[in-house]
Amino acid sequence: MEKEVRRVRRKRVKPVPHWRTTLLHLRTAIFAGAVIVGFVIGFLTLTYAPRTYGSWRETRLLNRAETLLQKDDLAGATRAAQQMLDHRPASLAAFRILAEATEKQNRSETVAWRSQIARALPRDLDAQLNLASAALRFGQLDTARHALDDIIPSDRDKAAYHVVAGWLARAQGNEKDVEQHFAAALAQEPANELYQFNLAVLRLKSVDPAVYDEARANLERLSKAPAFRAGSLRALLGDAVERDDLPRADTLAQDLQMTQQVTFADYLLCLGFYRKLDEQKYSAVLEKIKPVAARNGTDLALLMNWMIQNGQADEVLKWSEKLAVETTTTPPAAIAIAEAFAEVKNWSRLKRWTRSGGWGTEEYLRLAYQAYASRQAKQSSAEAEFVSLWNTAERHASENPEREASLARLALRWNLPVEAEHLWQRVVKHAPIRREALDALARIYRDNNDLPRLLQVAKQQHESSPREAGLTANYARLALLLEPNTEEAQRQAKEAYEAAPADVNCAVTYAFALFGLGRTAEGVEVLRKLPHDALLDSHAAVYAVVLLLDNNDIEQAREYITAAQGGPLFPEEKKLLEEAVGRITAPAPSSSPAAP
Repeated sequence: MEKEVRRVRRKRVKPVPHWRTTLLHLRTAIFAGAVIVGFVIGFLTLTYAPRTYGSWRETRLLNRAETLLQKDDLAGATRAAQQMLDHRPASLAAFRILAEATEKQNRSETVAWRSQIARALPRDLDAQLNLASAALRFGQLDTARHALDDIIPSDRDKAAYHVVAGWLARAQGNEKDVEQHFAAALAQEPANELYQFNLAVLRLKSVDPAVYDEARANLERLSKAPAFRAGSLRALLGDAVERDDLPRADTLAQDLQMTQQVTFADYLLCLGFYRKLDEQKYSAVLEKIKPVAARNGTDLALLMNWMIQNGQADEVLKWSEKLAVETTTTPPAAIAIAEAFAEVKNWSRLKRWTRSGGWGTEEYLRLAYQAYASRQAKQSSAEAEFVSLWNTAERHASENPEREASLARLALRWNLPVEAEHLWQRVVKHAPIRREALDALARIYRDNNDLPRLLQVAKQQHESSPREAGLTANYARLALLLEPNTEEAQRQAKEAYEAAPADVNCAVTYAFALFGLGRTAEGVEVLRKLPHDALLDSHAAVYAVVLLLDNNDIEQAREYITAAQGGPLFPEEKKLLEEAVGRITAPAPSSSPAAP
């Protein structure tokens, strides 16, 4: 049986229209494009939106901080700037806001913020000078020196640099460099009256008549300018009193007292003049000033201390009995009265005056005066009581360099070298008082003839002000005496001489260094360039003797031997002189045995 075959009829597929294919492709492309655009927008949003928002917020905070700073809302400006640093830790604008805010508040953090700015702008002159100025203001001399050293050489001939460098030199006690820098600043800006004033005040002390006359004329001219009137009159009055030019001083004193900028310290300056001019007028002015001083504790202490320094401690004590108890029993007047008791050596009254507390932050001074009175009273337990009280005073002053320095000054004045040395050794680590501390330690070690320690201090003095030729020469000469083969000492002696060849100290030190190197003839030539009278100073004469005798100039050396023996000498100089003179007075050794 045959199978039946079925035919399956297939549907005929109609072709897809072209427009529909195109639409599909278009939809796919749109979808893909949308995805890509979405990714791009997301990427941009995630990448730049935070930056944009952060920049907007920083600008907003900056505007707010600047507005608050202008309104003297320093705390608010500081908070806004700190918020800026939270978003951008290296924000230069925030550093500037914080530097200005802390500077207006007289806070030492100013130096840290100025350091951040200077680090960010290492070649910017203003940034480095602002850092140096802030460091000087807060006594950070090392930071100020490093800031000036970081200034590029091409900026070191500008007036602003020389002004700041001059103030650094003054802080270091280097008056010679102060004058050089102030003169250089004025040379750059001759019409600047502030620079004229600074230089004229310095040169008013010059021993050169022409320099002095010019400085005086400039100050007399500047005294007509309102901004410099009081300062110029002060300088001119001080000069007139020092030179005993009493008629000129009288006119200047009256002019100074009539200025709007007159201070209580100016009245004391005038008092010093009147004391020289006319005792009766002085007494009248003093009685007129006393009631004015009594209104203010600080002015009262100033006047009392001035009277003590001018031999009127008894008058201070009599006057204090007429003043209100609440004024005299608290510092600063209480300290001045204690000083008056010490000056008149009334130890029992001084002990009673300082027995009870209540001096607040000056408690360490009360204890110090009580300790000193106990020792001077010379009772059986005086020494033990002194030690106990003094140690307590030191503990009250500890961790505060300014108080420790005040205590050290008292110890020096009271001839307590052991206590003074201990305090100055601690204070020397504090930059603002380092120079004073080193000078005090040098005097202590010189008085004790402790040459090894004196050499250490001389080196520290040189390092604290390396451009000061006199300090360099002092260090080099001591090192040559104690460590004659030290290359560093010879190098420092040469550098000091090159910096100041006309300075007697530097020239003598360099000549002595040449002598130590066996180049005596060259050393003698260095000495011959100095004025004859300069070498007649007893200290300088010693080294002239040593070199001249080594150079066989015996006759020429005799004059300097007389000069050296007739004046004060340090022990090491005396030994050096005796050894040199001994070589020419010793009998010459015989070359052959004496005949029997």
